[in-house]
Amino acid sequence: MKRLFFYLISVLLLCPIVFAQSSDGGYFQNWFQRVDATQKAQPHWITPLFTTTPRLEEEFRSDIVWTPTPAGDSMNYGNGKGLELIPTRQTEIILGVPPYQAPPNAPHGFGNIPITLKSRILSSNEEQHNYIVTAFLAGSIPYGRYASAHGTIIPTIAFGKGFGHFDFQSTIGWVIPTGGRQKSGTPVAYNTAFQYHVLRKLWPEVEVNATFWPNGTLEGDKQVFLSLGLVAGRFHLWHRLAMSVGAGEQIAVTHFHQYNHAKTLSLRFPF
Repeated sequence: MKRLFFYLISVLLLCPIVFAQSSDGGYFQNWFQRVDATQKAQPHWITPLFTTTPRLEEEFRSDIVWTPTPAGDSMNYGNGKGLELIPTRQTEIILGVPPYQAPPNAPHGFGNIPITLKSRILSSNEEQHNYIVTAFLAGSIPYGRYASAHGTIIPTIAFGKGFGHFDFQSTIGWVIPTGGRQKSGTPVAYNTAFQYHVLRKLWPEVEVNATFWPNGTLEGDKQVFLSLGLVAGRFHLWHRLAMSVGAGEQIAVTHFHQYNHAKTLSLRFPF
């Protein structure tokens, strides 16, 4: 499993190089034309706060998360977000920045390195049928003071549908650790964001973020959050560069939960 994990990560990292070498020098010159054509063929919804969008994005994103604990707020700077690139018409690579974790009364340090490949399967923009279906292959590499004992591989299917100013975006993923599965199990993560577009730049949202443990030491447990948020954007800054900002809170609605009332501030720079 570890060999498969590192093989998949290598494929994600090498994809742009392979395409660049096969395009007779025009790959990078045509980068933004390719990005524009790719995004024109899909809905133009905003990226939710907690649910990973099935849309293909070209942006840099960074979040700050405040999680209350009895000793005070535990801070997470970055939250594993990072650089999102569209190397081909149907794919996106997310190169996550290791999150810097600052718990109260404990040493601070970095966590795992996240990386994701999206492959868009079907899409139609708002002028036609307003939907999208995308497959993800995500993973994490143990790193830093807060490295997990093992990496993870997360195959995911994502989809969304729009109805006028309303849309929903959903993901269903299977978290597969590269080791220690008897303890951690292989949880299933389900997320859905419901958004409504108002006043041109505002996207209020309600999300359901759930995790189910079919095995492992938490077998039979489930954790569900009702998440409320607002994203504003996209605000034009300069040439292709724009900005979006969002904030929200996750509220546990199940008896079992590993945290509660975590608040997120999200800053994105599409380009």
